[in-house]
Amino acid sequence: MSARLLRLDVENFRSLRDVSIPLGDLTVLVGPNGVGKTNVLEVFRFLADIIRTDLQPALESRGGFDEVAFWGGEKPPSSLKIGLTATWTTNATVSAPDNYELTIRRRALDGERRHQGRYIVFRQEKFVFKRTRGRGRRITVSGQQATVTDTQGEKKTRQSNIGINKLSSGLSTLPRLARTEGGAEVTSVARRLSSLRVFDVDVNAARRPSRYFPTNNALAPDARNLADFLFELRQDDDVWSRLLADARSVLPQLEDVEFTMAVGSTDEITVMLRERGLRRPTPLADASYGTVRLLGLLALLYDPNPAALTCVEEIDHGLHPQALELLVERLREASARSQFLVATHSPALADRLRPDELVICERDESGASHIPALTREQIEEIVEESEDLPLGELWFSGVLGGGIER
Repeated sequence: MSARLLRLDVENFRSLRDVSIPLGDLTVLVGPNGVGKTNVLEVFRFLADIIRTDLQPALESRGGFDEVAFWGGEKPPSSLKIGLTATWTTNATVSAPDNYELTIRRRALDGERRHQGRYIVFRQEKFVFKRTRGRGRRITVSGQQATVTDTQGEKKTRQSNIGINKLSSGLSTLPRLARTEGGAEVTSVARRLSSLRVFDVDVNAARRPSRYFPTNNALAPDARNLADFLFELRQDDDVWSRLLADARSVLPQLEDVEFTMAVGSTDEITVMLRERGLRRPTPLADASYGTVRLLGLLALLYDPNPAALTCVEEIDHGLHPQALELLVERLREASARSQFLVATHSPALADRLRPDELVICERDESGASHIPALTREQIEEIVEESEDLPLGELWFSGVLGGGIER
């Protein structure tokens, strides 16, 4: 069984009042603006930030609990919850998966009516891992205490004192546990979550020359180091020939992608596009919006060291519809190495998907997102009844839903 994230469960995170989203190798969120697609991706950005900076800084950078929690309803929620189901550790299977659950609770201070908005926040976490025999191991974190319960043979419960701060995440602290207490399993989960990437090309940043760092082979989440990353990909003849062939198939005027380096204190690399009919190459800074986005997405899809899960915001933005067929094909190929969660509102892209890859997103009058709005079985039934009309056409016509109101 390959390591995969199987499901995301969320309560009270932004517009995600109560959702349970199945995740495959390629999952595409389809819906109009404002229905919650970006909030699903933000959940993963939030989890990755917890690993990198810890829980309290991740909350504070977003304005605190009240800015992150569900805004709908008559009163603010007192808690939010994020749950993951995966097969990330050695003994996990689809029928006996890993589970991680983070609950963040808000409690008002005395006299909140007189001091509006004053509250304290505390967290609880649960990890469940399958072991070689028995039901497995459960680790519960509450306050400054971690409790490890083994159910391999005779049930054993013990407490571990490893200096947990009451607002620190177990994801950042529990890897210090001994292997016999689940440290290796937590490390595996934390490592995968820390590699999560929410990718959205910042075209203005990606156009600029980037400094050459031969030891840094990671593409920035906004592709600001696109020139450097493409130059590194150029060193692999097979990868580069395939990437260049893909770019040429979408950009018929493109003949080659070249590089110039300003040697000196900065060692900056500039991407130059050799185009048919022009006597001089075009700097990437002068290329079209869609060209820069296409090169950024191709760089992502040919990344030799992908994240465990890569989220892509509005993947179709700025691209010609003819590019979408190639994009979906490359996404499926790349998803053998990294799961992809993609957001779009393009019927043309949805036309090229299978029912098991499509997740319809809606939002009701209370502000709550409904994701998925239809099960895969319901989508398959509708497709069959329509005599196999493309999914994008069915969605855009309203047959699959995906509007603002249910």
